[in-house]
Amino acid sequence: MCAWLIETASVEETEALGARLGALLRAGDVVLLQGELGAGKTAMARGIARGAGSPDLVNSPSFVIVNEYEAPARLYHADLYRLTSPDEIAALDLSGYTRDGILIVEWPERGEGLLPAEHVRVQIEDTGDDRRRMRFVPYGRRAEEIVAALRGLGVGVPHV
Repeated sequence: MCAWLIETASVEETEALGARLGALLRAGDVVLLQGELGAGKTAMARGIARGAGSPDLVNSPSFVIVNEYEAPARLYHADLYRLTSPDEIAALDLSGYTRDGILIVEWPERGEGLLPAEHVRVQIEDTGDDRRRMRFVPYGRRAEEIVAALRGLGVGVPHV
């Protein structure tokens, strides 16, 4: 497993990095976005959706739990923040969304053990002044391919 650490200097750079990631994704892929409130998870999700070809406006699905967006491969965006029990999360059958689409999950730590084992985990840290430090950690062969391809694009400000 080869993690990649990178920084962005603005919300626009975070979204652009997300768009580069989204362009690499296909049905069956899973991206878990982890970070504190306001860290930039939804900005990253907006970029992923744009890169995956969705014309839809992406917002945090905090109250709906899972939003669905049109794209060449359907895009499912889940937010587990308001869920408190493993039963609630299990009932969502999030793995089922990967049959025909891309799954993005915010607050994945609430669903540990209930989410697809193969995924790209993006740990986002707010470092001040709209700067974000992101660690892309691949779990599984396909996830390693995605992170390697993203890293090869030479975007953002790399930090190792």
